[in-house]
Order: sequence, then structure tokens, then C-alpha cells
Amino acid sequence: MVEKDVQREVEQFLYKEAWLLDERKFEEWVELFTDDATYRVPVREIQSEWGKDVREAGEMAYLEEDKNSLKQRVLRLRTGLAWAEEPPSRTRHFVGNVCLLRQEGDEVEVHSNVLIFQARGYRGESFFVGKREDRLRRVDGRWKIASRKVILDHVVMPQTLSIFF
Repeated sequence: MVEKDVQREVEQFLYKEAWLLDERKFEEWVELFTDDATYRVPVREIQSEWGKDVREAGEMAYLEEDKNSLKQRVLRLRTGLAWAEEPPSRTRHFVGNVCLLRQEGDEVEVHSNVLIFQARGYRGESFFVGKREDRLRRVDGRWKIASRKVILDHVVMPQTLSIFF
């Protein structure tokens, strides 16, 4: 059973994270991850059997990162040499249906739905829709992301995956 206070704390954490991304405060956003964090966006394929369409860890993924590689992506964005982000995208992250599935010690398993709007200058607009499966860990009294798996509902990706989910 998850306490109501924990549910509210986690929701507020996810909403603040979305705000940091939309405000392009990427350096602060990366610090929301634990040092041993994993961040994964697996490839999804068309399958006739439900639940077999998402690739597992070690299999093909659009993104498979850790905190250090996320930091490198943020540094690259600030150089002006990340061509997929010139001019920088404007994003809006919507997080909903936050469901705490399990609480064990200082960790909680959280699933949420996401809708992300991306405007890329004159190159068009995209929407990303999916769910996030997060494991959050309380570190020094604050929630941090220990693992994130983003399962996008798309089989074919719109444009580039240069934004953060």
C-alpha cells in the first residue's frame, strides 16, 4: 500500500521534472537522476501477440543511456552543434495517470502516461505519446530517477529523437 503523501510527492516530482524540460533547464533535470540511473526508449514493433512488442534491455532501442550519457547530450545541446536542435525545439510535456504500483523501502515503482508536443522551428510539429515506467529512489530526502523506460505508442517515429522524455 502506498501512502497518500508519497503519491502526492511523486506526482509533484514528475510535474516539476516536466517543467524543467519545457524550460530547457537540462542541467537541473539531469541532476534528478541517481548516479547509477538507466534511461531507455526501446524499439516497438508490430506483433500479433499483446505484450511482445516492446524490446527488452540489451535489445534494440532508440535510446539506451545512463546519467553520464545524458549529461553529454545536454553539453552537446549547449554547443550549438546539435544540428537536430538548431533552432532549439519548443516542447510541452504533459504527465498524467500517475500510478504508484509498489513501494519498497526508499524506492517506488511508478507508471505514468506522457504526451509531448515538439515544435521544431519551421520544420514542423510532432507529438509523442506513450507511457513511462520509472523507479524512483529517495536520496538524502529527495526523489531521484533510478531507472526510466519510455514506451512510445509509435511504431514509426516522427522526425528525430532529439528531445528528452
